[in-house]
Amino acid sequence: MSVEKVDVLLVGNFLSAVGGSRGVCEELAIRLPAAGCNVFTTSSKKAQLPRLIDMLSTVWRQRHRYAVAHVDVFSGPAFFWAEAVCAALSFIGKPYILTLHGGSLPGFARRRPGRVRRLLRSAAVVTTPSRYLLESLAGYREDLRFIPNGLDVNAYSLRRTTASGPRLLWLRAFHRVYNPALAVRMMPLVLLKHPGAHLTMIGHDKGDGSLQEAEHLAARLKVARCIDFCGAVPKRDVPKILSGANIFLNTTNVDNAPVSIVEAMACGLCVVTTNVGGIPYLVDDEQDGLLVPQDNPQTMAAAVLRILDDAELADRLSRNGRQKAEQFDWSPIIREWRSLLAATAASGRFAVTGSNPAAIR
Repeated sequence: MSVEKVDVLLVGNFLSAVGGSRGVCEELAIRLPAAGCNVFTTSSKKAQLPRLIDMLSTVWRQRHRYAVAHVDVFSGPAFFWAEAVCAALSFIGKPYILTLHGGSLPGFARRRPGRVRRLLRSAAVVTTPSRYLLESLAGYREDLRFIPNGLDVNAYSLRRTTASGPRLLWLRAFHRVYNPALAVRMMPLVLLKHPGAHLTMIGHDKGDGSLQEAEHLAARLKVARCIDFCGAVPKRDVPKILSGANIFLNTTNVDNAPVSIVEAMACGLCVVTTNVGGIPYLVDDEQDGLLVPQDNPQTMAAAVLRILDDAELADRLSRNGRQKAEQFDWSPIIREWRSLLAATAASGRFAVTGSNPAAIR
């Protein structure tokens, strides 16, 4: 017996083809067709104003082709995009699901509580990929639904991290919120004890000067020979790159539920990350990663040295990290999304309630 197709419009930043990061909305667009959905997307426009115009025009032009929309919600100016898109969807009577993103969203909500409350309550369903946002924004809508970001776990080969061969990896965009300079600043401290240590930094340049700052800092601290700045890489190459390292660094000042950490765990890398935003909801300190204070090169270097000098700790973090990553496999998560989209399309503008089998306990 065939399952009826669900016609879905995904509204978000589809920018990987023009130099941006490949977001979860792109992963959904790739995987939902196999789960029984006809998918339309917007927008891949790089400039902000053309992107917003494309989103709004697609909502209108494709209105007879989709039954339900999914809209990504970020803080700052991008929040207005979500408001505008949802106003257009409401005008034409289309039900929509919101997914909340970004570690800055709780702060934005505190500054703009009325706007956040109105947008969240206008949707049929509101989801979040992290328990951090679930708890932080529950006051704006009580029935937030937790669906984590997925991962194709089988694409990531497990390697056992050992105390030898210090190969460090940083994998985010070069932007001040991700604080790439912290990884550079801690390297002299690591090199004092492990002169063979090497750091690879991968990510596209967001254009705020963070990449140039990190490069100049590496030269000034005389660690440039130990650091490779490799630019952005295709998503398909990430598992191979991860397999060449044994410690993963996450240096962010603001964060939510980064897929990059779960990817590193899937490969068995030991994770050292700043303890900000949604990170402590994702990483269990001393069990599947080490949490350190924000913007502190001494404590981050000390955590790296602990892993390099303690094989038992390294093995525990590696094994437990892989076990946690396996909970994020796309298979149950995409089924949850298909079910939620179908139920929302069928029920129109009313909220959808029920069990959440993709929730990670």
